[in-house]
Amino acid sequence: MRNIKVNICMNQAGKNMTLQTAWRSMGQTYATEINAMIDFGEKFGWDNWKKEEPADNREELAQEVLTLLKKANREGTISTFRENFPPAYAPFINIIQEQGQNIENLCYISDNKIAFIVGSAYEKRKAWLLSGSTIVRLRDNIQSIGRSPKNNIYAIVENGVVTTYNGWDGPKLYEFKLPPVNELSISQTIPFNNGLSVLLTSPEGIYLLNTRGYQLIHPVPDPDDKEWTPNIHMEHAAVSGDNALIAVGDQSSIHRILNSQGEEIAGFGPQSSYPHYALFSKDGEQLVLNSCHFYNGVTIGVSTTGINGLTIESHTRDGRYTVIDENCRVYAAVATSSYYIMGDVGGYIKAYDATGKLIWRYFLGSTITGMTISDDETTLWVAACSGMIHQLKLDQGQRDDHSIGNGNHFEELRAIFWKNEPHPLIW
Repeated sequence: MRNIKVNICMNQAGKNMTLQTAWRSMGQTYATEINAMIDFGEKFGWDNWKKEEPADNREELAQEVLTLLKKANREGTISTFRENFPPAYAPFINIIQEQGQNIENLCYISDNKIAFIVGSAYEKRKAWLLSGSTIVRLRDNIQSIGRSPKNNIYAIVENGVVTTYNGWDGPKLYEFKLPPVNELSISQTIPFNNGLSVLLTSPEGIYLLNTRGYQLIHPVPDPDDKEWTPNIHMEHAAVSGDNALIAVGDQSSIHRILNSQGEEIAGFGPQSSYPHYALFSKDGEQLVLNSCHFYNGVTIGVSTTGINGLTIESHTRDGRYTVIDENCRVYAAVATSSYYIMGDVGGYIKAYDATGKLIWRYFLGSTITGMTISDDETTLWVAACSGMIHQLKLDQGQRDDHSIGNGNHFEELRAIFWKNEPHPLIW
């Protein structure tokens, strides 16, 4: 009986080695070929690429690899598994289509730790903490989390109240009454640097909360329309680092720029079809605005110096703005001291400087839904609707030959939150 068990174990080990060899070999070949295709397209134009697009043919291996990943999580052998089986996106597309989900509201805390929300608007979301490779569930009723541009102020939406805190585990600063929106619909919460104001974004309107109450700052009410409601689509907002400027917009508006009291001071028409995203540079000297059309988009940069009273028409070439990118529909982004990192609908993160120069690109997969970066700008966390968070050490060298893109980044781990999995997984 003992010999039979030994043979079974040896057969299983041999099978795993064969699976590992196939996974690594096919993954390396696919990455090499897809990187070569992208390099060719960027250098010589996509119309000149006459070959078929490379395919990742590991779908039949995916279920076995997933079974081994779950085993590694149970047994605490994740590091060994990761070295044997570099992670991939394409082989799991069918699983992701069934089990993937949005991950949003990523907030850096400190010491390799972030908080975030899993779930889409109008769902009962779950809040989590990722500390290194440890995942901890937060309180049940948290629906949205946000961090201020400066001063480490956090805002948490919970039980019909928006509460600001001085530090993640710090003292409570203020409790705000929720405006007339469905708590489940809140897509973004940004506290101001003093914790005494909060910008709340929802498909039922964008509100500015302060110690005196709240006000609807977007969209602009139409007094002549008796059926007018504040309901909007593609709602988005951003607050400058000094809290002096607010950018808001939606599918049917222009990019509106407001002062800290919520008064409009400037407006920019979309250079693609619909306003979709806004972000201020880290030094506050530039405002980046993305508008979209289907899966494509245009991103422009506008100087914040002399922005009061500035207006730019839609679809107009104008020397008062800089074209940052003419391809991406941006869903999430962060600003570093040197460049912007933008996540698009196609699963890429791309770095652009303030003049529009592409610094690097790096593929993760699925629409990018959230992003945050450490205060020292060395670690980036990127979430996607694949139900994954990718933790990257920036500019530390690619970890293996399975990476797609020319970003020189080391992926420390992937945290996987799939709908039908009883527990999150670390890869």
